[in-house]
Amino acid sequence: MNKIPVAVLGGTGYAGSTLCALLDRHPRFDLRFATARTRGELRPEGSTRAVPVLPLDDAPLDEAGVVFSALPHGVSAPWVSRAREAGARVVDLSADLRPGSGARGVPYGLTELAREELRDATVVANPGCYPTAVLLAIAPLLRRGLIAQGATIATTAASGVTGAGASPKRELLFAEVSENYRAYGVGNAHRHVAELQATVARHGVDADLIFTPHLLPVARGILATVTVQIAEPIADPSALWRADFAGEPFVEVVDAPPSLRDVVGRNVARVHVTAAANARRPTLIVLSAIDNLLKGAGGQAVQNANVMLGLDECAGLPR
Repeated sequence: MNKIPVAVLGGTGYAGSTLCALLDRHPRFDLRFATARTRGELRPEGSTRAVPVLPLDDAPLDEAGVVFSALPHGVSAPWVSRAREAGARVVDLSADLRPGSGARGVPYGLTELAREELRDATVVANPGCYPTAVLLAIAPLLRRGLIAQGATIATTAASGVTGAGASPKRELLFAEVSENYRAYGVGNAHRHVAELQATVARHGVDADLIFTPHLLPVARGILATVTVQIAEPIADPSALWRADFAGEPFVEVVDAPPSLRDVVGRNVARVHVTAAANARRPTLIVLSAIDNLLKGAGGQAVQNANVMLGLDECAGLPR
């Protein structure tokens, strides 16, 4: 069986290196090259094969059938265009083409919400890690129009330090992170807010969205807590979530609140929903856990590429 040649632009960051490891093990993909600032080679995790690493300007884009762009936000979009001009399909992991960015006509690759839009797409905007956790948590409400008119969707989400990227920063040093827990991006101005608000609005929901991220002293994983008022009481919210996600290979609706240990190393979202007691209006609390480098980045990108190309959606992905 012939393999599809693929490439990763920005293959040495946390998301890029995770993506390279997945592609190297994928039964239908052949990882031809990755790019970085300097020429060299990389060995994907768990592999003995050396993959060529080239400077971005030297990337032979015409040699790839699919290009995954893990370039920084603000840098990626022009390279997506170049890859398309070279004839490749593209999955863009940056924020450049996502909802709320101003880009138009690019399918949003939250697979469970937009699978049909992804089939045969030439470019897909991979979701952000936090939006993946939050939007999958409330997807049944969005799809069924069950969020109360004018409600506030309040989200507190905590991520491991790999979510901040591989560039050295003082606030990410061991002495700053260890035995500590803090909020950042306070004031509802985090860059993921626009992506979240635009996606909620696309579903015709009239609601505010307040998002406060936190930094956990762990390497990877996201745990999001979403509190949302609903239009009317739901007798068994867990049953609704299970029905809505029935048949989804990468969403697990569970009876107990999820933890990071349940999801790290897996391309899954684990979701728990319960009705809030002692509230004047019908309110749900939804917990969602993902691995920020898999379901929140590289794994989601591979899942999207599988759908784009008509492959087995689960191919090459750890469950």
